[in-house]
Amino acid sequence: MTKLSVSNVASVIAFAVAAFGASPSFAADKVTLTYLADPNWVKAPEKELAKKFEEKTGIAIDFQLVPSDQFFNVLKTKLNSGEAPDLFGGQSGVTDLSVNYNVEKNAVDLSSEPWAKLEEPLVAAQSTVNGKLYGLTYWDTLGYVWVVNYNKKIFADNNLKVPTNYAEFKADCQALLKAGIQPLYEPASDGWHHVLWFPEMGPRFEQASPGLADKLNANKATFAGTDAMTTDLKELKEMYDLGFFGPDTLSDAWANRTKALAGGKIAMILATSSYPVELSKDNPEVKPDDYGVFVIPLADNQLLNVNPAGPTHFISATSKHIEDAKKYLNFLVQPENLQYYLDNEPAFLTLPFPGVKDKYSPSVKAFMDAHEKARGIVYQTEVKYVNSQWMDIGKDITAMFTGAETPQDVLKNVDKRRADFAAAAKDPAWKQ
Repeated sequence: MTKLSVSNVASVIAFAVAAFGASPSFAADKVTLTYLADPNWVKAPEKELAKKFEEKTGIAIDFQLVPSDQFFNVLKTKLNSGEAPDLFGGQSGVTDLSVNYNVEKNAVDLSSEPWAKLEEPLVAAQSTVNGKLYGLTYWDTLGYVWVVNYNKKIFADNNLKVPTNYAEFKADCQALLKAGIQPLYEPASDGWHHVLWFPEMGPRFEQASPGLADKLNANKATFAGTDAMTTDLKELKEMYDLGFFGPDTLSDAWANRTKALAGGKIAMILATSSYPVELSKDNPEVKPDDYGVFVIPLADNQLLNVNPAGPTHFISATSKHIEDAKKYLNFLVQPENLQYYLDNEPAFLTLPFPGVKDKYSPSVKAFMDAHEKARGIVYQTEVKYVNSQWMDIGKDITAMFTGAETPQDVLKNVDKRRADFAAAAKDPAWKQ
């Protein structure tokens, strides 16, 4: 359970009162707020909360969900054409806020909202530009870390130990293949998941080349030629070539993840630390403690990859219902609604606000505690112009899998797109 100081408890109470007052009153006229988002960002509990919000206020939420591979293009088109929805979703991260969404023009300043100063500072910072907060990150950015989840029974039956470097990881996978077990489920067809094996390794890249992120942001270094990045991609390619992902990785889908692992014929998956809870909910015969977790071991990594950025709610500056949209965000972060959201979302273990009772299992809690100091920030958040090309990197890695590109080609393409984004943003570091 999250521990609160007396001052924090007082803040939560004051927050609840400030957000709605003792006897809230709402607009009598029927209002429908449009909310454009990637479907992966709108969890079932939020839809239920939206219904409760409508019952309480008369304000309806129209969720306009666009597939991941089309979302950013659709959003940019709407923002640029003056047809923006009342609210829109987006990934936080200071660079993305400016490059992808131009929030200083397109979004409402939320700095004075009653919840603004209660949000976890590291998380709020990723939604802040020039001292102004533009978004509400309604996501588990603290416990929602991407790690390798492994079936403990399969590991025990095959006398395998948790790997501490790539060689051990490779040996484990080869032993599993020999035993007729697919080592990993990698759903590459969605275009985004297989990318995680690369920028999530930012802490290791930084460890191998201290100060690299700063140099990349100052245009004094490149992805191409960076040894740890090259190693990461070469090992990822080797994993594909050796069959660690099984025969159908290019057609496997993220939506089928729990079904794929429930049968006990696949040993591992790169998923969040909450995945065992999610798996157990879909398959009651599987218990959360049947799975353990370890950090991504490519390039001999032993650091935990942390990302304080995540899917975030923004209010469009052109909305005709700004005050109603603010009411919706205030409603979402009421203490009882935060707890409802967390209790009913199996993928999340905590939320970035005080007062919520977290869902860390003893094993995951021990894992997180063990990496309290052995951690770093992922490069899609730490480095400019990376997250905004996520799906393009996915296409490059797929091309690397099939032999159409080399690891160096992938890195050179990342550098080229970074330069293009920098030019569009008129980044002074890229001016010749």
